[in-house]
Amino acid sequence: MEAARPHRTSVELTADPGFERRIGRLAVVSAVALGLIWALVVTTLEAPVAVGAVFAAGWLLMPSTLVASLVRPRFRYALVVPASLVSIGLLGVCIGWPPADPLAAAGWLLMTAGVAFGGGLGLWFWYRLLPVPAALHGPFSTGRWALIGVHVGLVVTGFVLAARAIWV
Repeated sequence: MEAARPHRTSVELTADPGFERRIGRLAVVSAVALGLIWALVVTTLEAPVAVGAVFAAGWLLMPSTLVASLVRPRFRYALVVPASLVSIGLLGVCIGWPPADPLAAAGWLLMTAGVAFGGGLGLWFWYRLLPVPAALHGPFSTGRWALIGVHVGLVVTGFVLAARAIWV
């Protein structure tokens, strides 16, 4: 009878060793990626200092929360805070301080879409706000990796386009 019951807590919110390795990698990747985005904000945009501070807070909180969640997996619920900071910061850039170069502006839009898509995936898969199809239930499933690829592709392509402001 126990095996027929669905899991109440997704593996993403547990101390599963396989998933903990992914959390460690995600902490490193988020530290690098969010640091690069913060650097791009402060070096290429004419946004107020507060906008840079929002990105800096997201940059510091995301990997810190991920690392802390290796000790207490329930801390992963707190990932909503840095994810929201970065998402709001990106939206603010797109609305209030887009670069004049159309390709760089498109890059910020792509980064915003990619981060929002990744955040949506996190809400869906990790917090199970909506039912997850059986094919996507496993954190290492092919379908999930494909969706993660879309998220990463949007962010990286957006970053490259936004970084045009450095050399144009």
